[in-house]
Parts: sequence; C-alpha cells; structure tokens
Amino acid sequence: MMQEFVYGGDGGSVEFSGPARRSGLDLSVRYQPIPALYIDADVNYARGRSINDPKGADYIPLAPEWSSTGGITYSLKNGFNGSIRYRYFADRPANEDYSLTAEGYFVTDFVLNYTRPKYEIGFTINSVLNTKWKETQFDTETRLKRERNSVDEICFTPGTPFAAKLSFAIFF
Repeated sequence: MMQEFVYGGDGGSVEFSGPARRSGLDLSVRYQPIPALYIDADVNYARGRSINDPKGADYIPLAPEWSSTGGITYSLKNGFNGSIRYRYFADRPANEDYSLTAEGYFVTDFVLNYTRPKYEIGFTINSVLNTKWKETQFDTETRLKRERNSVDEICFTPGTPFAAKLSFAIFF
C-alpha cells in the first residue's frame, strides 16, 4: 500500500488523494546479435487502484497500465551511430471513474550521431511518422463564453510533430 498524490492544475498544487495499491510487472530485454547492433525494449504493466473508493470509481487518474520504450541502435567503429526509438503509452483513465480517457500513443524517433571521445554531433527526427498525439492530458472542467453549463473534458498539450534538430555536445 502506498499514498497517492495528485497534481491540481488549476491551483498548481499537489494534493493527497488517499491510499492506493499498485501491482505490476516490468520486463527489460537487451539483445546484441553482433557487436555493432543493439536491440532493447522495456515493457511495463502496472495496475493501480485507490483503496478507499468504491469499485469502478477507484482508478488513479492518468496512471498508465501499459507503457513501453525501446529501439534498435547500430554503431560503427568510425564514430557514426544511429537508432530508431519508440515510446508507447496505452489509453488510461483521465479521472477516477474512467468516464474520460487520456488517449495513448505510439511515437517513433530517428537519431543519427557522430561521436568522438570529446564531442558528439547529432541529428534527430522527432515523430518520424508525423504521429498526432497528446503529450499532456488532464480532465478539466471547462466552459466557453456562450455555453450555459461547464463540462468535464480532456484538455491537452499536443505532442511534438515531425521535427528535425541538430545538436552538438562536448564531453569533459
């Protein structure tokens, strides 16, 4: 048993939401079939429920049950290396009774680097497939100017669309 705290976006505060129980499984797989090729994946399952709330109203808002990250990396001895990476989040409850859903996503990124002992030059493409995804999602009570009553709905920050960036790092 653990204690859950939730973020209140309107007030910008963290509030105690009561005791909870979480159980799950984490699986990490790493495989290197040849010295230059590296394959990895982390898969996570977690079932979290509030203890003092009735069944069906005991979901922990925004707590994912399934998530995963991983990819394939290829490294050459001359310093060039590249990878295709993914991030996955399954749909999850946005509120305690799961009447609103925070949408899951699967995003793929591409990375190419030239790495030397003292520096690295990199090129990254975020969201290679230009996936439309919602990064931050909250159950929020909203009301437009011409609406009579407020409604609970998902408000979100859109995820990074297809974008390329260059980077330079110095190691010391």
